[in-house]
Amino acid sequence: MTAPPAELLAVPQAAHQPLATEPLTHANDDGLTFWQFMAAGSVAGMVEHMAMFPVDTLKTRMQMLGCSPACPAASSTHNAIGRTLASILRSEGPLGLYRGIGAMGIGAGPAHAVYFSVYELSKERLGGNRPGHHPFAHAASGVLATIASDAVLTPMDVVKQRLQLQSTPYLGVRDCMIQMLRKEGLRAFYTSYPTTVVMNAPFTAVHFATYEAVKRVLGGISPENVSEERLLVHITAGGAAGALAGAVTTPLDVVKTRLQCQGVCGADTFTSGSIRNAIQQIVTKEGPQALLRGLKPRLLFHAPAAAICWSTYEGCKSFLQHAP
Repeated sequence: MTAPPAELLAVPQAAHQPLATEPLTHANDDGLTFWQFMAAGSVAGMVEHMAMFPVDTLKTRMQMLGCSPACPAASSTHNAIGRTLASILRSEGPLGLYRGIGAMGIGAGPAHAVYFSVYELSKERLGGNRPGHHPFAHAASGVLATIASDAVLTPMDVVKQRLQLQSTPYLGVRDCMIQMLRKEGLRAFYTSYPTTVVMNAPFTAVHFATYEAVKRVLGGISPENVSEERLLVHITAGGAAGALAGAVTTPLDVVKTRLQCQGVCGADTFTSGSIRNAIQQIVTKEGPQALLRGLKPRLLFHAPAAAICWSTYEGCKSFLQHAP
């Protein structure tokens, strides 16, 4: 692990505070504090998930195909996105694409506030803000960020995915939470947490390392115009990072969705929360191709979602930097 820069350790004695509270008020190279990163991250997360929610619904529906009588397997993968979209619009109307958005509205803001603030704090402490390219620091910071944020988001993500299912038995966010607590206990909200972390650890490692690398390359192409082209750089780097990270972690996302929705609408249940057990059961019943279900909508989600999220986040940071 790279030692933190000497200037971060050199705190005047008169201004010294206990180590546990320093990160909350200390400003990094961007001139922002921990709380400002939380505010920017919260806004970015809300904008990202609200804008891309219909695509997320399509992904969830496609990943559940073949696991229950209510979700029969498609006879062909050709144009599966179009057929799934048409089925939702025909049977549920446009609002069917937004079922469960309330749960994501509750969870996305706090989770992304934690996500970005932990990332920025870890990146600074690990030396990721030093001149040059530091992919390990960026990847490690992303992993730490996702471990923290997933602990906040996972319960609402479980509720969201159950509400997205066709013929869901729940009336809304509150009804889903009450029924889960009564029938399955508090553990049901975190059954998929280990899988989520195992999936999101490589996702964020690839995502943040790719984002920082692409941003650095694009910034070096035309450094004299970097300030004018900053928004385009963030959009391009974010989109590339989201697409690559989303593609390589699709099988684990399928497992996460199945674990979160097991037993709902007759969906398959698993003897444990083991990733290996879930993969074996899915492959045995549906074949290895089932682990790639939802790949296209996942790419369609993460590429623009990351572009929206990063550009919004960096825009909020810029606003906070210049705010009186």
